Amino acid sequence: MPSRLQRRLENQQSQGIDMSPLLDVVFILLIFFIVSTVFVKETGVEVDKPQAISAQKLDQQSLLLAITNTGEVMFDGANVGVSGVRAVIEQNIAEDKPVVIQADKAVPAETLVQVIDEAKLAGAHSVNIATLVQK
Repeated sequence: MPSRLQRRLENQQSQGIDMSPLLDVVFILLIFFIVSTVFVKETGVEVDKPQAISAQKLDQQSLLLAITNTGEVMFDGANVGVSGVRAVIEQNIAEDKPVVIQADKAVPAETLVQVIDEAKLAGAHSVNIATLVQK
């Protein structure tokens, strides 16, 4: 006849630990972190921005355009060119989102002015140029 301790050990070994509540909690936490994460949109190209003393931070809800040192105008990783800026902004502008232009140091002023003009003609209320904060 097995002792009371032996019967208790056999019962604990046969029961095991129920993992389903633990998995439920892990999945709920995963869903919470995915939903609450803020994704920052980038233009998809590296631009060597000029420095400015009067630089200010804008909120993250803005349309980003990049002008590379070769004169390509990029939006969301695609080359839209100067002529495509107006169409891109008209499609994506909503609730007075500011337009931020990340222009390379080597970009001619003429190209920058053309992009700013196209953005304003598309209905952008605020057009800004991204810079690095001078230290």
